[in-house]
Amino acid sequence: MTSAVVLDHPGLLPGALDPGAGRRSRRTPRDWLVDSLAFLVSLAWVVLATFDAASPNPTFADRLPYDWMIAADALFGQLCTAALWLRRRWPVGVALATLPLAMFSVASSIALLIIYFTVVVHRRTAVALAVTGAGLVTSFFFALLRPDPVSGYWISTLWGVVITLLVLAWGMFVRARRQLVLSLRERAERAEAEQQLRVTQARQLERTRIAREMHDVLAHRISLLSLHAGALEFRPDAPAPEVARAAGVIRDSAHAALQDLREVIGVLRAETSLPDDPERPQPTLDDLPALIAESRAAGTRVDLREQVSAPDRLPVAVGRSVYRIVQEGLTNARKHAHGAAVTVGLDGGPGDGLRVEIRNRRPVGELPGTAIPGTGTGLVGIAERVSLAGGRMEHGCDERGDFRLAAWLPWPAT
Repeated sequence: MTSAVVLDHPGLLPGALDPGAGRRSRRTPRDWLVDSLAFLVSLAWVVLATFDAASPNPTFADRLPYDWMIAADALFGQLCTAALWLRRRWPVGVALATLPLAMFSVASSIALLIIYFTVVVHRRTAVALAVTGAGLVTSFFFALLRPDPVSGYWISTLWGVVITLLVLAWGMFVRARRQLVLSLRERAERAEAEQQLRVTQARQLERTRIAREMHDVLAHRISLLSLHAGALEFRPDAPAPEVARAAGVIRDSAHAALQDLREVIGVLRAETSLPDDPERPQPTLDDLPALIAESRAAGTRVDLREQVSAPDRLPVAVGRSVYRIVQEGLTNARKHAHGAAVTVGLDGGPGDGLRVEIRNRRPVGELPGTAIPGTGTGLVGIAERVSLAGGRMEHGCDERGDFRLAAWLPWPAT
């Protein structure tokens, strides 16, 4: 699983580093600019070398005995310059086809160096070293066939070897940098794919956890139905008020059980295997003071501001979600804002919904070794829980610099 890399200016990259080029790299605007510049430089050198060879006292090599040799050298230089446009697609083939010209052609020297540089950059080290060896052999023949009028044979040969090795080092450096960039890109794409996988797993685990909790609530509803139905069965002569009260409990429990069943079906998107070991009872809003006390005992300064009307009428699933939201908020405060005071606010009522807010100051500094590592999927699970409950959630730093985790959960009026 990989995601497409979107670049602001892809044309500034070589085709080999363009993520949208596919297996066969295409020329980017940067490649066209480089190739055009290389073509013009090589062509200018062909003109310069040709005029120099035709002059009475050549500078770059000894004068050729015949004019047709000067014309042939110019023609070879033009052919090698034209071959520069093919060097990206067939670097080794172009290098092998033009390599014999390195033994005698002065006009082709710039184009041959550019072709050789392309081989070193785009092909593995073994191929580059093989072409380098062949190029070093041509240096010995070039100094013999086209001797320098100023320096001797060995000086000319040494200069050819030095230039060849410099181009080799430069090309290998460029190739190493490109391989490093490609490696870092692959690692970044792999890390992003793994993060997406962790988010998906966190959502699935949260759904499984919610379904397991709803299963406990549903079993409680059905047990109430069974209990009151059994009482009516064994006490048909009970007073009318008791029969009516039991029937009302059965009706309310059946309605709540159907509601819980719909929530379970909505949560279970796919089949998941649940552990066989029994779970402890799931927390509700009544367990929130114990959670606050536990955080205070751990050294966190927590200020609880509760303005909930009719908390005894709060649905069990909503109270459990509130508990999990506050639990995650306190956990994040201990991880990322160690020592900061935390404010927990609850307000709402039937028909209005329940609002939860956990707020703490963003730390200015942090003592070494106090940070607690995390997976970064806690808020993902809470967001999934709130979304499945029909609510909404937001988190982040506000204009005052406080970190704020807020959620709204629906609370039916009846």
